[in-house]
Amino acid sequence: MFVAITNTPRDYAWGSRRALAELLGRKPSGGPEAELWLGAHPLAPSRIVDPGAADGHATLDRWIAADPERALGPDRSGDTLPFLLKVLAADEPLSIQAHPSPEQAREGFERETSAGVPSDADRRVYRDDRHKPELVVALGEAFEVLAGFRDPFLTRQLLEELEGIARDAGAAEDADRLSRLAGALDEDDEAVLRRMVALAFEGSEEAEATIGAVARAARRAPRTSPHRLEFETLAELQDRHPGDPGILVALLMNRVSLPEGQGLYLPSGNIHAYLRGLAVEIMAASDNVVRGGLTSKHIDTRELQKVVRFSPVPPPFLEAEEAGPGVRLFRPDVPDFLLARVDLRRNGEERSATSPASVLLPGPGIVLAIGGTTTVTGGRSSAVIGPGQAAFVTPDEAELRLEGTGTVFVATVNR
Repeated sequence: MFVAITNTPRDYAWGSRRALAELLGRKPSGGPEAELWLGAHPLAPSRIVDPGAADGHATLDRWIAADPERALGPDRSGDTLPFLLKVLAADEPLSIQAHPSPEQAREGFERETSAGVPSDADRRVYRDDRHKPELVVALGEAFEVLAGFRDPFLTRQLLEELEGIARDAGAAEDADRLSRLAGALDEDDEAVLRRMVALAFEGSEEAEATIGAVARAARRAPRTSPHRLEFETLAELQDRHPGDPGILVALLMNRVSLPEGQGLYLPSGNIHAYLRGLAVEIMAASDNVVRGGLTSKHIDTRELQKVVRFSPVPPPFLEAEEAGPGVRLFRPDVPDFLLARVDLRRNGEERSATSPASVLLPGPGIVLAIGGTTTVTGGRSSAVIGPGQAAFVTPDEAELRLEGTGTVFVATVNR
């Protein structure tokens, strides 16, 4: 069965005032609109448009709890929806953060619970006992991200350029400090990254002076620099969060411009920060976020250093599988979720009932339509989903056939 769902966008301060509303064909609220949550997470469960279609239940989490057999199917791994789908619209950078592994989440949740930290306390880090790997697929021109530690050798190249910029500007003290920092990046990669992150978070006068030197040189960098994006990002972070330790951590990270339709997978332990843009995001249904800077929310730098993987990695792109004309599957290495992106406009023509796109549904799903009206037909029923609308789909629909216009995202489990 298809159950129409909706929600009120989360009003986090970093959200756009127009982008999410325009994308979904809604009237702007007048305030920031950061994330639209589609799922059954208890913090902001989706509302059921017609409760009569779900035995009178007003929200998706209550319906699933009352009838998990019907909503999630007999082959479910538990009695809760294992994933959360979001549409994200960022006008400002989010925090430097990482998410725990399943083992770290269980240990941290038990530790804070035993210590009597209320589950809704601002200082609480582990709000549940689950991991939170996540995947983003860009919408629009580009989604800007910091993701994972780059090779320290490449960071050394950035620092050497910043040193030259500082010397040319007559800032000898800044140049000397940047030179020392660059010289420290010639040892074992993991040890270097651990030491640099520890320096950023130690709060010493040296750390503050180093952050200032990096930001000042980055601000002076010419637009012709091959590292222009990296330097512009450091300068912007300094403008928004003066002297924040996260600026020095950002210096160590891959700077990624994600084009429309490209996926980026952030497993447990990957340090990251979203900077700007529109994206569809899917994650395990957890709210465990360990923050280290660039935010007014609670940070825990010691816990972050326990959670983060300090191995350098290339930008963690996730290549999609071609699963038919216009159908691309983003399949991570966890069972919690899988995301299909379906382009219903092929060669400028509307996808019709004679040649529908097809997506297999191995478990419960959520269908989100963007930019057009979609007719979705399953094994038992069908639904018309307008632009910006979404529906929860029970697993007995098995295979979805989609026709219409625009782009459709289908979230489900990964089996």
